[in-house]
Amino acid sequence: MSGARLPDGQELTGRYVRLQPLTEADLPEVGLLLADPGIYADGYVMHRRPSSADDSVLLARERFLGGQGRLDGSGGGRMAYAVRLVGGSALGRRGELVGTTSLLEPHVLNESIHVGSTLYGRRWWGSQVNPECKLLLLQHCFEECGYGRVKIQTDALNTRSQSAIARLGAVREGVLRRDMRREDGTFRDTVVFSVLRDEWPTVKARLESRLD
Repeated sequence: MSGARLPDGQELTGRYVRLQPLTEADLPEVGLLLADPGIYADGYVMHRRPSSADDSVLLARERFLGGQGRLDGSGGGRMAYAVRLVGGSALGRRGELVGTTSLLEPHVLNESIHVGSTLYGRRWWGSQVNPECKLLLLQHCFEECGYGRVKIQTDALNTRSQSAIARLGAVREGVLRRDMRREDGTFRDTVVFSVLRDEWPTVKARLESRLD
């Protein structure tokens, strides 16, 4: 019998960021991030660029709220989070939305889950935001939900994202060729990384040292 359970949407809070389930009310702020042309420069190319403020909200809804909360334990559904700053600092004002990230494809029997569908505003690239988000999510997956494998993947064109995942301590497993159709009709090669339960203590220590 598997000891894994589904994420329940509990708030995850660290020193810099707080993760709460993403709602419709968060979409205008997520849309502002999607409207920044600069985020598309490094390979964030799965979907179109929004044409207006309303289209930004529509795109945010399509990309991040599909299947929200409808986790079935057999690989379906997602738990998407709004990522907000905990307190006033050089990172920004308390409560400011800096991005979104999700737990996807939970498979309870196989004890596997996927951390992905991640977007941060350019201002927070290279800051404490991504390491702490991954620390909170991986800790939740391994220590609270009982998973044995967490997958993290990205587009082969997105070299910045690949470097960020590697710095977390995840192991690069390989490339799924012609894996997903992008919105423009082209096909993406997907670079797959993972962290296993036995590797988690080392990865956790690495992430904590980066935050310190």
